[in-house]
Amino acid sequence: MRSEHRVTSVRSQERGTAASATAVAHPNIALIKYWGKHDERLVIPRTDSLSLTLDIFPTTTRVQLAPEAQHDAVTLDGVPLRGEAQRRVIAFLELVRERAGSLQRAVVDTENTVPTGAGLASSASGFAALAVAASAAYGLDLDATALSRLARRGSGSASRSVFGGFALWHAGSATATAAEADLGSYAEPVPVGDIDPALVIAVVNAGPKSVSSREAMRRTVDTSPLYEAWAVSSKDDLNEMRAALHRVDLDAVGEIAERNALGMHATMLAARPAVRYFAPATLTVLDRVQQLRREGTPAYATMDAGPNVKVLCHRQDAGRVAEAVRGAVPDGTVLIAGPGPAARLLHEDGP
Repeated sequence: MRSEHRVTSVRSQERGTAASATAVAHPNIALIKYWGKHDERLVIPRTDSLSLTLDIFPTTTRVQLAPEAQHDAVTLDGVPLRGEAQRRVIAFLELVRERAGSLQRAVVDTENTVPTGAGLASSASGFAALAVAASAAYGLDLDATALSRLARRGSGSASRSVFGGFALWHAGSATATAAEADLGSYAEPVPVGDIDPALVIAVVNAGPKSVSSREAMRRTVDTSPLYEAWAVSSKDDLNEMRAALHRVDLDAVGEIAERNALGMHATMLAARPAVRYFAPATLTVLDRVQQLRREGTPAYATMDAGPNVKVLCHRQDAGRVAEAVRGAVPDGTVLIAGPGPAARLLHEDGP
């Protein structure tokens, strides 16, 4: 069922005040992975994906319209963005301006508590927060489904961070027209019963990745002989995971998530040339997760495009799992996360 929550711009009576809005969003971790696009411009994925939004690492973004400015100004943690990162944000603002019928430039200030570019979904929280704030500042009236479609254009995984808890991103039709594909590719919440998961996050390396997710996706889809088989099996994984969530079987969810993630990384290792995100400490953590299961503690690993490992477990076991993982990465950082909230508007004003 689609959410009817709307984000609208609230206009102030004070003259001379540029419209502004501030929003916060959280990263999500895909349990059924998004890897590969049918359409890079529209960010239409090749497969559906399913994720869990986290209650840690929020991104807060303020968008203020600048009527007298000739160019957009974009900062991340107080530092002006440059290069490709700046280009992506400005391209997203152009999309919002086109829909709003506006030519006004904007000042965008973002505070990111998640390490950027390390495979910890910083782009998901970043573009979800930007979608909510920019829509409000430019006066767009969007429900959550439309916000999800919009956020997708900045970063595919951001479509899921519009929602809290578990979310399903529909790939849509690969044979549809561009307009139909855009409408058909959005995320929505996945209702679940009395399930109490935790994700133990082992930050093996918080630095930027040597190969960006975008480049790794392209290379994998174009050159890996394993990719198509994984994409087909991922559809089965999704169906099985939805059934497991429906019957509140967290252990089955974890088993499916682990095989889906390791399968995705296998496709990357088979790319030409190979894309390898595993670090030595990554393998140590994966071994420790298997050891936990042998000892009777249900714990299941998943990984995005990066060396860091997330371990799905029951919340009551999170402390034990974190202690075991911390012993495997004494120089790393280990955090415990739970299900997080939907992206939301904090405050806004306007002329």
